Amino acid sequence: MKPPIQLPLGVRLRDDATFINYYPGANAAALGYVERLCEADAGWTESLIYLWGKQGVGRSHLLQAATHRFQQRGEPAVYLPLAQLLDRGVELLDYLAQYELVCIDDLHVIAGKADWEEAMFHLFNRLRDSGRRLLLAASASPRELPIKLPDLKSRLTLALVFQMRGLSDEDKLRALQLRASRRGLHLTDEVGHFILTRGARSMSALFDLLERLDQASLQAQRKLTIPFLKETLGW
Repeated sequence: MKPPIQLPLGVRLRDDATFINYYPGANAAALGYVERLCEADAGWTESLIYLWGKQGVGRSHLLQAATHRFQQRGEPAVYLPLAQLLDRGVELLDYLAQYELVCIDDLHVIAGKADWEEAMFHLFNRLRDSGRRLLLAASASPRELPIKLPDLKSRLTLALVFQMRGLSDEDKLRALQLRASRRGLHLTDEVGHFILTRGARSMSALFDLLERLDQASLQAQRKLTIPFLKETLGW
C-alpha cells in the first residue's frame, strides 16, 4: 500500500487521549466496540460506529484513542475535528479513502450544508467499497441530526450507534484517580472530592487542572493534599 498523502491539517492528537486513559463509566459498551473496531477485520456494519452526546462526554477522546492505536501499529489513520476544519472546504474529504481508519468528529457542523453532505456521502461509499473503517461523532443521534440529503441520512442509520453519557461525580473521581496514577500521583478520595466541589465540572477542565497540580507537585516535591491545593490554586 502506498503511504497516504499527508493532509496539512495542523491537527495534533492529545498525547493522553488513549484507551488506557479512558474511564468509561456508563460508556463501557461504546469503548468495547471502538476497541474492537481497531483490532478486528469486521463486516462493514461493525466497521462503522457513530458516537453521540453533548460536549464533554468523551466522544473526541475515543476518536483520538482509535487514531493513536492505528498509528502505533504503523497503519494509516486520520482524525478530523470538522468544527476546526470547516473553512478548509469539502476538498478535505477527497483523499480520505486511502486511510485504513477515518475518524470524523463534530459531524453535526455540516448538517444543512449541501456541498459537505454530498461529499460526505461519497466518502462514505468509497470507504465502504474499499473495506476501510469509519468512526463518527456528533452532538445528536443519526435520526435527530438535521441532515438534508436523504442518501446520507440513510447511510448514517447503518452505523452501530452509541449515546455517550456524562460521568457521575463518583465516576469523575475514579477517572481523576486513574489519570493521576498514570502520572505517578496518589490522589486520595478526600482530595479528589475537594477538587470536584471546588473545580470546574467538565472532564477536560479537570484533567487540565490535574496536569497543573502534577507540575506544581513535582516542582515543590510535595504530595497532593488539601493544604497544597489551596496554596497552589488559591482556593
